[in-house]
Amino acid sequence: MVLVGCSNSTAEGPVAKDAEPVTSNQPVTTTTPPAPAVVSALPSLQMINTDNQTFDLSQFKGKKIFVNLWATWCPPCRAEIPSIESLASKTDRSKVEFIMLSLDDDFVKAKIYAANNKMKLPVYYPTGNLPQLFNVEGIPTTFIFNEKGEIIYEHTGGLDYDTKEFAEMLNK
Repeated sequence: MVLVGCSNSTAEGPVAKDAEPVTSNQPVTTTTPPAPAVVSALPSLQMINTDNQTFDLSQFKGKKIFVNLWATWCPPCRAEIPSIESLASKTDRSKVEFIMLSLDDDFVKAKIYAANNKMKLPVYYPTGNLPQLFNVEGIPTTFIFNEKGEIIYEHTGGLDYDTKEFAEMLNK
């Protein structure tokens, strides 16, 4: 299932005002992940979870990190969440971290959505401006980083992540 992404240009929320947008030139696919994106360092990003605990994205370096930028007002974002949760259930969670980063204008909206939809993955919210890498033109946008903090995958738009290829990418 391939869905069109939501534009961030009308979204309210934590977006770095002076950052350049990152776009993906990767082909859209539902069966095989595209070739790795350009290598980039894992950014530092202060965020809180639904329990109001503070984390920095960079503290997860050493694991593969699946970062999904989403919002409750974005239909393709909501549509792909079940496939991300299914993928997460097929990975070694001691070696892979899933970051569902809400870009809603109010974190309460994401908390309510997560509770009402029985989301299993932790939901986070940025406590300040997004790093340049995450200032994207549309959501959902997903980044996968390897253990060294290098980008190994990037995609903008809705996608089915519950595939053998993504499970192999995260479990190897």
